[in-house]
Amino acid sequence: MIRKKLAIKAIAALPALCLVYACAILPGPAASARENETTDPLGLSAKYAVLLDAQTLQVLYARDCDAQAPVASTTKIMTALLLLEAGEPELAFVTTDAMVRVEGTSMGLKAGDTVSRHALACGMLMSSGNDAANAAAIHLAGSLPAFADRMNRRAAAIGMTRTHFVNPSGLDAEGHLSTAYDMALLGREAIMNPAFREICSQRSIRVSYGSPPYPRTLGNHNRLVRELPGCVGIKTGFTDKAGRTLVSAVERGGRLLIAVTLRAPNDWEDHRKLYDYGFAQYHPIALDDAALPIAKLPVAGGALSHVKVMLYETPVAHVRVMPFHIRRELLLRPFEYAPLPAGKVVGTARYYDGDALLAEVPLVLQSAVEPARPRRAQVKQGWWGRMRGWLRR
Repeated sequence: MIRKKLAIKAIAALPALCLVYACAILPGPAASARENETTDPLGLSAKYAVLLDAQTLQVLYARDCDAQAPVASTTKIMTALLLLEAGEPELAFVTTDAMVRVEGTSMGLKAGDTVSRHALACGMLMSSGNDAANAAAIHLAGSLPAFADRMNRRAAAIGMTRTHFVNPSGLDAEGHLSTAYDMALLGREAIMNPAFREICSQRSIRVSYGSPPYPRTLGNHNRLVRELPGCVGIKTGFTDKAGRTLVSAVERGGRLLIAVTLRAPNDWEDHRKLYDYGFAQYHPIALDDAALPIAKLPVAGGALSHVKVMLYETPVAHVRVMPFHIRRELLLRPFEYAPLPAGKVVGTARYYDGDALLAEVPLVLQSAVEPARPRRAQVKQGWWGRMRGWLRR
């Protein structure tokens, strides 16, 4: 057992050895949470906008981001999320007339079609199908009002305090309102769902539905997925009342930012400006030297009792404000069994600023460890070695 400031910690049901230390770093200038409310350096077309750091929930840019407004088809972010959270993506059912009788954009469903939950989610996030949203709502909750109640409960759990949903598709309806900030919270929640992210980040997707089902290709209405580096979704929207609405997510340098614009005639360009502005505020800092061994791992049955552990690569964090302290945790098994090849991944190093995870890199062995030779074999080899040496004289 290693005793130098070590503690046992369970990670994913795996026994782990956790080394924690803190090192001081000079702080940089602090930034106001919503410093852009009164001044607009970007000249956006949007009436309402926000740029959110998905990791820290820090608002990097805001324009009337708490004002309520219609949000059009970005509503389907919530509908698709609830559908995917219900599980069983391949569960299929037959659509009814009530499910598909709805105006506006469509994925092409007809009454009597067989469709899976996964295909419905694709129809919402790629084609913005109102028929897909209605079908999902009635399938999950039995009626549109019952599903709207489910949407509002989920919104409250996320922290969307100024949001009220009336229908699953985002068609104009009295009282169907949210805010740019609330929709950023929803976008963050949704993009953290692996199934949701897998769908909305695709340029196009192949799914089957119909009577009988047959393969079709659905294209993504969100052109930022094709045009903006690092874009991983999320959803477009438009109605006469709401105007153009857009919720997007971009990941660069280990940072994930969420942008929302409501009533934005030039929303594609608005989002490019937001991300250029947001990512320019982050600066890369190296957190450790990958060339230096940072731990020793006990070895069972090896020619060596311990082996040095090092970082696979230099951990780099992209930060807006320099942290005061960085805490490193080394997550390792209590020991490894020989033989061990050099470079084997044996754990993870995580770097935190408070509770915020800055970076995570694998831990690897600096050198190989051969299995220990049996004592008898060692003695025998030594005797024969001496004999061969005597015969060569």
